[in-house]
Amino acid sequence: MPDFAVNEADFDFDLPPERIAQHPARPRDAARLLRVAPAGLEDRVMRDLPALLVPGDVMVVNDTRVIPAQLAARRGEARIGITLDRPLADGSWHALARNARRLRIGDRIICDGGLSAEVRARNPDGGVILRFDRDGEAFAAALREAGALALPPYITRPDGPSAQDASDYQTIFAAREGAVAAPTAGLHFTPALLDAIAARGVARVTVTLHVGAGTFLPPRGADLARHRLHAERGEISPAAAAAINAARARGGRIVAIGTTTLRLLESAVNETGDVLPFAGETDIFLRPGHVFRTADLLLTNFHLPRSTLFMLVAAFSGLARMRAAYAHAIAAGYRFYSYGDASLLTRA
Repeated sequence: MPDFAVNEADFDFDLPPERIAQHPARPRDAARLLRVAPAGLEDRVMRDLPALLVPGDVMVVNDTRVIPAQLAARRGEARIGITLDRPLADGSWHALARNARRLRIGDRIICDGGLSAEVRARNPDGGVILRFDRDGEAFAAALREAGALALPPYITRPDGPSAQDASDYQTIFAAREGAVAAPTAGLHFTPALLDAIAARGVARVTVTLHVGAGTFLPPRGADLARHRLHAERGEISPAAAAAINAARARGGRIVAIGTTTLRLLESAVNETGDVLPFAGETDIFLRPGHVFRTADLLLTNFHLPRSTLFMLVAAFSGLARMRAAYAHAIAAGYRFYSYGDASLLTRA
């Protein structure tokens, strides 16, 4: 019988607040690493990762770069909190808005720093479509001036994100701007660790998935079959797809660095297991019952109870195995969430 669950409550667990990391490990590759495999659990550190891989493996990483997506705005005297979610094909932006009920189609909102936007549409879930008064590099420059990092709500910053967060919340792979949240598995890598992985004979392939604000939203309702994720924009180049498929054909394992990478790979794979070039949006929801066709290993952080990401790792490695792994991690003092420690999972 497959390890399958359909109710949100099946993915609940108790997490002591002190296990939630408020700052990353320093150096980054000093973070702890829990190896979760059919043979059992093994306590390691990130610097051990090369020894857990074999020559011929290919590591697939996400090169998205986090933008300062949090904007303070106003419509007349009303204050509106805006979190950019994703750019749309016509140059407008989908965004999440606090006090969205105060907004009407055609309204113009003024952001701190002078950036302004017109409300083009409203969605029932509190989302809005905004058309800003500039684009390209002019928009990027204005955003750097007016915006702030949209740190996860569980990272406590009473005075807002710090200058250190601006560095800590970018991965070593960050190159293509567009993410609201960091692909946090990538936060553990350093130049020295990448050199050791390359020396091991492990190749690296880069893909892009711009993580949206919806990554922080929990499922609504007990029936997971009815839940839909916010769409996110991604790209797998023809060269990247060819490199992944060639490695698989040679017998190499695919090592997905992060749930974002895995979601993108599973969005682009065909029935025979070939990863195809991809450019567009994906809202794939990976939960128990999904048949994985791409990654053999997944490196990921420890996720929130009842979250879609804990459902993803339960789908990948089995719910019972992941519940045991998380119980061990909590008892052993592992650090959880975006700035926390890592786990290396074997596909069930």
